[in-house]
Amino acid sequence: MDKYSAVKQYNPPKKYVSDRVSSFINWAESMNEKYSIYGNPPVYDNSSFPWVKEVENEWLMIRSELEDVMKFRTELPNFHDIVTQIKPISSDDNWKTYFLAGYGIESEQNCKRCPETARILKIIPGMKTAFFSILSPDKHIPAHKGPFNGVLRYHLGLIIPESKEKCRIRVHDQFNEWDEGKSLIFDDTYEHEVWKMT
Repeated sequence: MDKYSAVKQYNPPKKYVSDRVSSFINWAESMNEKYSIYGNPPVYDNSSFPWVKEVENEWLMIRSELEDVMKFRTELPNFHDIVTQIKPISSDDNWKTYFLAGYGIESEQNCKRCPETARILKIIPGMKTAFFSILSPDKHIPAHKGPFNGVLRYHLGLIIPESKEKCRIRVHDQFNEWDEGKSLIFDDTYEHEVWKMT
């Protein structure tokens, strides 16, 4: 066996690889926390992001397009039909979604149906994934968190029940309610959970 074949055949133990990857992720997250100009809070102050006001000013336009999408609610895919990894936290028909972009890839057909929303999304720097998240009454999304640091979630309240205290999100140890036309930005790596008990 020549030396190149020996190298090709080397398969490090899975635990070793897993430990190395975890070690790198922990290092990267600590660097992100240490050097981030915004710090590393569970929920961010919207004023840290100058584009938020511009998006909020357009919220009624976005809501109008969502209302058109909602006419076909029963035909919309469940979230777990699009992102199968979330089945452990949601596998029923009470969380519908309408993707405009996923992991940097635009859904041309969906964007054509919601052209103003697609236009407004371009205001958000670094936006990779955007969708309408539609929860049915009595839906609970159990506690979960993103796999790695560096992802901020941006929520814009569009259609919120009148009893908004029954429709809320916990991020780490902070409980937040959505308001129509208002933004909520949080760090996906903090544990979060959602209730819509209306």
